[in-house]
This record gives sequence, structure tokens and C-alpha cells, in this order.
Amino acid sequence: MQTKLKVLAIALIMPLSMKLSAQQKATAAVWSPQKASAWYAKNQWLVGSDFITSNAINQLEMWQADTFDPKTIDKELGYAQGIGMNVMRVFLHHLAWQQDPAGFKKRVDEYLAISSKHGIKTMFVFFDDCWNKVPKTGKQPEPKPGIHNSGWAQDPGQPASEEMANSPVLEKYVKDVLNTFKADKRILLWDLYNEPGNSGKGNKSLPLLKNVFKWARQVNPSQPVSAGVWSWGLEDLNKFQVANSDVTTYHDYSPVDDHLKTVQFLKMIGRPLICTEYMARPRNSTFATVLPMLKKENVGAINWGFVTGKTNTIYAWDTPMPDGAEPKLWFHDIFHKDGTPYKTEETELIKSLTGRGK
Repeated sequence: MQTKLKVLAIALIMPLSMKLSAQQKATAAVWSPQKASAWYAKNQWLVGSDFITSNAINQLEMWQADTFDPKTIDKELGYAQGIGMNVMRVFLHHLAWQQDPAGFKKRVDEYLAISSKHGIKTMFVFFDDCWNKVPKTGKQPEPKPGIHNSGWAQDPGQPASEEMANSPVLEKYVKDVLNTFKADKRILLWDLYNEPGNSGKGNKSLPLLKNVFKWARQVNPSQPVSAGVWSWGLEDLNKFQVANSDVTTYHDYSPVDDHLKTVQFLKMIGRPLICTEYMARPRNSTFATVLPMLKKENVGAINWGFVTGKTNTIYAWDTPMPDGAEPKLWFHDIFHKDGTPYKTEETELIKSLTGRGK
């Protein structure tokens, strides 16, 4: 409780001083709460998933030229359209860009053309502190049976994220992508850094977090930028994220009563709220309980996991099943690869709440 209040206090008193500092440096300032609220009001209620194709084990397999798969993207985003989803959160990777910047951006544009055809906007993620520490280009590993996200790759990695010698490359990557798509209406929001401080990094991620916000402000895209709070114990990171995000984003895998308390706290910041990760069935974070609450509170709702596949996210983070058997209760994910829902009552609920079921 104290940590949450500290984060909120900082968020409420810091924006003015940060805005002045930004103006002095001739870079864009954090959006005002009024501007952010006006932007949010132009969108219908946001609901969707964190999306990676079922035949990709990680971001590199999704975006590298040899394994980029528009047909699967089209098919699986069709499942999303069918239940009324209107936004997907999609992770990029700087190594895929570094291989071939022009080709990478062409594939991003192709993805956006497909998603737009299905009435879906995109929230792109730049950096990520989760899972495997040393990403490598080329052929990606096969999934380890029964292990959640066995091949997911951090970006830029560990210790790469802590080495400022990498900053020129990362800055060029971020600015190239942002400059290319900074006015693209198919993009909802730029999520600059997923779960900074994860994998035991803590404040070691703060320099890169500060840099990516600085680079984004220098480009000044038309879309808002954010980085979601996800662990209340990371006070320094949380303070910076909340004070510098145009829209408040967050992760919460707790049951609905606890999740509602998080929403109530974060609303005190006075900015629109989007939950960019939730839904872990064994933890009682479910569509049936959480999604109606998020709609009632006018909070964007993006769950982790869409079509079961090589990421193995039907398995829990901390409960591997080395024999690869299907768990009795899926941890994440909504659909089988053929488009059959894991639980029809879930997809019917989503359709009802999005108006697709009418």
C-alpha cells in the first residue's frame, strides 16, 4: 500500500517540473492529462491480446524475413476480429531490425496492413527484460516441452541492456522505427519498455528506460508513449514510468478484487488506463471476473496470450510440465490453432462485451 501511494504521489507532483525540463531541452513534453483523455475518448473501448503468431517461438521468429508469415497473421487476426477485439500488443526486436532495417520496416508495414483490414490497431513494444538473456538472430530454438516461453528473447538482452556502448545502435533503431511510423493511424500507442527491471535487473534497467523515453520525445510521434508498471517493489522505475507516460499502462494478474484496487489507485494519476497484461486462469485472473470490471471502469483490456503455439503459454510460469501434456487448466491463450476456442463461454463473453455478439 505504501509503495503504491509513493508512486502516485510522485506521479501527481512531478509532471510540471519534468515538462519544464523537456521544454528547456527543446524536446516534446509529456502529454497533459487533458490531451491524453481527449485521445482516449476518440477510441472505442480497447480490448485485445498480446499477440505473437502461433508458429513463432519469439519476436525474432515472428519478424525475421525467413519466418515472417503474413498468412498466419491474417488468419489469427481474423479470430480476433471475430470476437470483437480491436487492439493487439505486439513485441518488436532490434536484432531483426539490425539485420535489414528496410526489410524489417516493410514487414511491420505489411503487418499493419493486415491488422487494419481486420479493424485492429496495434500497440508496439520496443524493449523487454523478460526471459532468455542472450537473443541471437538466425534460426530460433525449438520449444522445450511444457515450459512457458522457453524461447522468448529479451531485448536488447542481459547484460546488453546495461551496457551504454549499445546506446547508439538502440537509439538509431528506436528513432528509425518511430520516424517511419510516427503519424501512422494504424498504431495506437508505443509501449517503450516491457517490464523494465525484470530478470533480477532492478534499477540496472533505469538508464535504458530513461534513454528510450528521451529518444521517443525527440521524435515526438503523434501516438502516445508509455511503459507499464508491473511490480510495486521497483519504486525508482515505477516513479519514472508513471511520470513520463502519456497514458498509464500496467500489468495485473491478480483476482478481480485486488485488480480493482490497482485500477482505483492508478486512476488517481488522472490519465487514461490500459491494462496491457492480465488473465492467468489458475491465479483467478479470468475473463469472466476481470474483463467486465475493466469495461465498467473504462480501462483498456489486453490479456496475455491469444492462439496456443510455440510460446507454450498454456503452461504456467512456475509450473513446467516436461512431458508436454496439456494442462488441465490453460494458464493463458484463447484459441486452438484451428480457431476453436479453448472455452466457448469465454469467447462468447468477449463477444458480448465488445458488441460483436449482437
